[in-house]
Amino acid sequence: QVQLVESGGGLVQPGESLRLSCTASGFTFDFYAIAWFRQAPGKEREGVLCISGSDGSIPIRNSVKGRFTISRDNAKNTVYLQMNNLKPEDTAVYYCARSGLKSSCPALYRANFDYWGQGTHLTVSS
Repeated sequence: QVQLVESGGGLVQPGESLRLSCTASGFTFDFYAIAWFRQAPGKEREGVLCISGSDGSIPIRNSVKGRFTISRDNAKNTVYLQMNNLKPEDTAVYYCARSGLKSSCPALYRANFDYWGQGTHLTVSS
């Protein structure tokens, strides 16, 4: 069955960097766009970045004021979220999700993504 598993979260200090991973199984990985979302305590889940399945294009590049970047390694069935200069407001549970439009990145609304991981926690605090 389709599975998405996030990893790499933890506790970091402001200004540090961290890379999250999302490893997928149960489907043809490079056929699908994958996105990262996050949900801070008491807030709605919000889209962060998406990367397409076919050519690895990233339709939205200004997420989180350029501090975050997304990439994928189709040989490893993995999408990464590189987060630099982390701030306390980045504290959230981070989820990866599979696009319901296959290889294209849809608008970053929850309804446009059909499978989700269980999330990985990131806390940014001194």
